[in-house]
Amino acid sequence: MNNIIKTDETYNNWISSLKKRYRSSQIKAASAVNREMLIFYWELGRNLEILKTQYDWGTGFYKAVSDDIKRELPDVKSFSPRNLLYMHQFYRLYSEETITPQAVAQLGEVEITPQVVAQMNIFMIPWGHHRFIIDKCKDSKGLYHLLKK
Repeated sequence: MNNIIKTDETYNNWISSLKKRYRSSQIKAASAVNREMLIFYWELGRNLEILKTQYDWGTGFYKAVSDDIKRELPDVKSFSPRNLLYMHQFYRLYSEETITPQAVAQLGEVEITPQVVAQMNIFMIPWGHHRFIIDKCKDSKGLYHLLKK
C-alpha cells in the first residue's frame, strides 16, 4: 500500500501543495509576529516621548528605563538603552504629526489612535530596516522634511 501511495501523482501533488501551504503559513506567522513587535516598539516609543517630557532626566534616561525594564523582564534582550532610543526615534519618525490619516480622521470625526497607525505599511518593514533608516536620517526633523517631499 505504501509504495502505491508514493507513486500516485495526485497524492504527490497533494504533498507538494501541503509543503507550499506550510511554508506560506510560516511566512505569514513571522510577518504577524514582526508586525505586532513593531506596533509594540512604536507604542513604547510614544511612552518614552511622554516620559521624557514629564521627567527632566539627563543623558541617563534610556539607561534608567532599560535597567528597570530588564529587572522586570530579565530574559528579554530587546531593551538596551540604544534600542530604546531607536524605539523612541521610530515613534518620532512615524508620529501622528507625520502620518496623514484618512480624510474622515482629518475632519475630526475619528480619533487617531495607535490602531489607526497600526494599519500602515510601516509595520510590514523589518525592525533592522527601520534602524538603518533612522541611522541615515539622524534626526526626526530632517526626516520629517524628507517625508513631506
